[in-house]
Amino acid sequence: MLKDLFVRVNGLVSMLWREVMKFGVVGAIAFVIDSSIFIWLLAGPMHDSEVKAKVVAGIVATAFSWMANRWWTFRHRRQANLVREALMFLFMNAIGLGIAAACVWVTKYWIGLTDKTSLFIAGSVVGLILGTIFRFFAYRFWVFTEELDAEPEFAHDREVIFTGSIPAVADSKNRAGEDDALRYDDTSDRH
Repeated sequence: MLKDLFVRVNGLVSMLWREVMKFGVVGAIAFVIDSSIFIWLLAGPMHDSEVKAKVVAGIVATAFSWMANRWWTFRHRRQANLVREALMFLFMNAIGLGIAAACVWVTKYWIGLTDKTSLFIAGSVVGLILGTIFRFFAYRFWVFTEELDAEPEFAHDREVIFTGSIPAVADSKNRAGEDDALRYDDTSDRH
């Protein structure tokens, strides 16, 4: 039982690690864009409107993030319907941005901390972490899904999210006797 669980978890991790790394690079750059604009707006034009400043900074970072994720992180999963993909991306990012803005709102109006450092940490650290976790799974399972849905080896990966259970591996050994879950396949990096 533990061996089967290990094989399943290892298969899930090996399936996600490259996308997580690329997503992390895009996210780090988007963080710099978001934080720089947020700090600039707090120090200048929107010094008295912290929540709006977070929203503006988030919109600019979202535009960068969509382009980078579409053409690099999930390039092998781009949908043929660009309009649907963009609308889904914007909808999921609106939720992620709402998470970050809500963190600023809670910090300022509910907790009562109004100094710029507390508001920055709430929006650009706590909000960003929570929003990033949401965004990764939203992008992977709802936005960039075209080829993902068509590939047999990913046929059951949505079950992990929706049911919380890792699908059973029918036969973890391939014809050469190698363990499929432990085998590296770099074909997705060749596009």
